[in-house]
Amino acid sequence: MKINLTPDQERFIQTKLQTGKYRSAEEVLEIVLRLLDELRSRRS
Repeated sequence: MKINLTPDQERFIQTKLQTGKYRSAEEVLEIVLRLLDELRSRRS
């Protein structure tokens, strides 16, 4: 799957990568999606 990110989204990911806590953009997105899923589960 290919996705297009806004410049703000790209900056968000780059900022997270620059902390050194994450190895790739894919890792950052995986965490974000997991957290979104958890949040939605709690609200249901």
